[in-house]
Amino acid sequence: MIIHAFMVPHPPIAVSEIGKGEEKRISDTLFGFAKVADIIANIQPDTIVISSPHAIMYRDWFSISSGEAGYGDFGQFRAKDVSFEQPYDIAFIHLLDKRLRQEEFPGGTGYDRQPELDHGVMVPLYFINQKYTGYKLVRVGLSGLPLTMHYELGKHIAQVSNELNRRVVFIGSGDLSHCQKSDGPYGYHEEGPLYDEKIMATMSSANFEQLFSYSPNLLSKSMECGHRSFVIMAGALDQLDVKPTTFCHEATFGVGYGIVSYEVLGPNKERNMLTKYLSQEKERIARYRENADELVKLAYDVVENWLAGKKNTTLPSIPRKAGVFVSIHEFGELRGCIGTISPCYGNISQEIQHNAISACSRDPRFSPIEQEEFPYLEISVDELKEAERIPDKSYLDVKKYGVICSSKDGRRGLLLPDLEGVDTVEQQIEIACRKGGIQDDEEVILERFEVIRHA
Repeated sequence: MIIHAFMVPHPPIAVSEIGKGEEKRISDTLFGFAKVADIIANIQPDTIVISSPHAIMYRDWFSISSGEAGYGDFGQFRAKDVSFEQPYDIAFIHLLDKRLRQEEFPGGTGYDRQPELDHGVMVPLYFINQKYTGYKLVRVGLSGLPLTMHYELGKHIAQVSNELNRRVVFIGSGDLSHCQKSDGPYGYHEEGPLYDEKIMATMSSANFEQLFSYSPNLLSKSMECGHRSFVIMAGALDQLDVKPTTFCHEATFGVGYGIVSYEVLGPNKERNMLTKYLSQEKERIARYRENADELVKLAYDVVENWLAGKKNTTLPSIPRKAGVFVSIHEFGELRGCIGTISPCYGNISQEIQHNAISACSRDPRFSPIEQEEFPYLEISVDELKEAERIPDKSYLDVKKYGVICSSKDGRRGLLLPDLEGVDTVEQQIEIACRKGGIQDDEEVILERFEVIRHA
């Protein structure tokens, strides 16, 4: 069973052979690592599971490292003599891989392409191994899949630990924001300290349900590292009562380092964080659909019928024509978006029908939406007004106008207005050009348009 868990950072500079004295500037973090090592040495776990943002990461797969042992060194940080050879818990990895395949969960050892240990694993081990080495290791990577699936992976890990009767410590390795000081590695963004304050409040209180509610915009702009890793750890602690203890938080070098300990006290079925979140999200989406206008309700009807195998939906009589984009989000992340720049069908109802089906089943960026996802889908409809050509980007406004970028040979990319995370005209043009396959050195023809956003 999971007997203890830790949220830890992984700054290579904390390693004295790398820091060469600079590590003393993060003395709080060194103190926190020492506390972690002391606790682990005291409880002597059989297995340590570490989720790392720097293990190989796939868009739609969780990689579980395989083999007999993990090897690595700090050569990339000019400290090659600091090396690791840690035996893997082969039985644990085998059973986890088998369980994920049986559950048709997208993860396992099948695509393990990174045999060397990464610094997200080695930095915590550097401190732990000074006090205790009698454990076997399991290394878990993150993915581009939703946070809910990261939590589910943690639940699978906990189940395997129970089946094998292992005494397991889980370590969620991850730095916090990387943009908290102007002289830091990525400069200063106001979202940096905002994320750190929020995540430390969440993790210090063990209120893991909050992890799902962080906006993708905040996660992106804060340049956080460990959020998905912390969610896997939270899943491993599902339905367990824990005692959180915060050891430290600092951002001396402009990167947030936080260490929190979670002592497992026993079972607590009330701490089913994912179940609670899904219930709340389902209720929110139901209210959203009920209060939506007729075009959004039509898009919902079309998607619901399509997923249920019903190919036809009774369409309301709306005589006007317009280009339409149907966007589908799930748990705050884009799940599909397809549209038409100008009307292609007899009326706007038909336009919505065709584009809603395409958004849920033919967006090449995503796998087709499954029927069980429907209660969590947030659907919006953008009705495009006629586009007009403009001489240059000074005529654009990211909040008011969408943009169409065209090349001389007819390639085109479109971006809607007022999108979360798109704050400048330059960003807007760059994304639209990328979508149209237009290179930076090509001449670009610009058009702008307004939308009626239906919700």
